[in-house]
Amino acid sequence: QVQLVESGGGLVQPGGSLRLSCAASGFTFSNYAMSWARQAPGKGLEWVSGIYRDGSDTYDDDSVKGRFTIARDNAKNTVYLQMNSLKPEDKARYYCARNPGSDYTNCFTNWGQGTQVTVAS
Repeated sequence: QVQLVESGGGLVQPGGSLRLSCAASGFTFSNYAMSWARQAPGKGLEWVSGIYRDGSDTYDDDSVKGRFTIARDNAKNTVYLQMNSLKPEDKARYYCARNPGSDYTNCFTNWGQGTQVTVAS
């Protein structure tokens, strides 16, 4: 079955960086676009970034554009989210998600258990 396991979250000071990883298994990883989404306390799920199945195209929400970078390694069945210049408003639980097809979208068929990111001094 599809499994998505996130790691790399933690506590970081404003302006700091974190790199999230998501190890995928149970499906042909290179056939699917992948995304990262986040949910802050008391708020809905927010689509943050997406990446085409071969990594040739990416999407970033305006709230993270220029600060976050999504990437993937199809040989390792892993998708990453490099987060720089973190702000307190980036505090959320971050989820790795599989998109329904080869192109990124804000629709997800599967997601992991999430990893917590806290930005505070």
